[in-house]
Amino acid sequence: MPPEISLVIPIFNEAPNIEALYGEITAALDPWGRSYEVLLIDDGSTDGSADLLATLPARDSRFRIIRFRKNFGQTPAFSAGFAYARGKVIITSDGDLQNDPKDIPMLVARLEQGYDIVCGWRKNRKDTLVTRRIPSIIANRLISRATGVALHDYGCSLKAFRSEVVKPLRLYGEMHRFIPAIASEFGVKVDEVEVNHRARRAGVSKYGLSRTIRVILDLVTVKFLLNYATRPLQIFGLVGVVLGGLGVVIMAYLTFVRLFLHQGIADRPLLLFGILLVSSGLQLLTMGLLAELQARTYHESQDKPTYAIREIVEATAECAEPTHVAGTIGSGPRELSRG
Repeated sequence: MPPEISLVIPIFNEAPNIEALYGEITAALDPWGRSYEVLLIDDGSTDGSADLLATLPARDSRFRIIRFRKNFGQTPAFSAGFAYARGKVIITSDGDLQNDPKDIPMLVARLEQGYDIVCGWRKNRKDTLVTRRIPSIIANRLISRATGVALHDYGCSLKAFRSEVVKPLRLYGEMHRFIPAIASEFGVKVDEVEVNHRARRAGVSKYGLSRTIRVILDLVTVKFLLNYATRPLQIFGLVGVVLGGLGVVIMAYLTFVRLFLHQGIADRPLLLFGILLVSSGLQLLTMGLLAELQARTYHESQDKPTYAIREIVEATAECAEPTHVAGTIGSGPRELSRG
């Protein structure tokens, strides 16, 4: 029997925290009474974390270790965990002991109230003000405004997902924090609850201001994917038409000046500006058409639909009661199971 819950935790140079992490997870989840597994992804650790992690499966079969050949980053680590997770509910968390495993049952309980994603909110965050909290506040407001999914704390790794929501997703860059926004494209229900946050006990933080900059750059990608991934011509074409139209107006004005007012235009910077606008508009329109072809190739080559089904309700010949068939986000048509 597969476990009900899969806990996915990336580990990078957290040797001083591994034993305490094991103890806290088991102390929090064993009394809960739900079956679970823990996937610890060793993201190329160089401090002896790999040796410590290797001892855990022999002590507790619920713990599984995935070792990367080198340090790929937190997003690839979460992606690997999602791919190998067997539970219907997937929980993500950090391995630095700042997230509290005791909050996991609360997240799952909230998820089972009809939500697809439940995010933790570190309301009383125990991090430095200038380098961590202030950049986080700014980033969260920008992300909420740009994506339309308002959350107080996109950066909190403690989240609960239904497995059918995250398994089809392909994540790159620092996009693990954007999962609620990316999944919102498929109409998922997202909620946020306050969770406990603790100061780091041991080890060194891997976060800094440079990561905030990378997150902002990834936000541009996410914004484009959410709004224009299946219709890129609408953004490129719109800008192209505006620029090209302005260029045509400028060129028409210069034509009038030359033909009817008999004034020279060859030495006017406006002429070059008009030519630039017209050529830029044509290039953007062409880019939009090429992007449309690529978008269609992407979806059709993978049989990737542009819709998401929550469930199918139908009556069967053997049973008068309607049969509910759960859908998978991003999945195409499949044979329906009969009840």
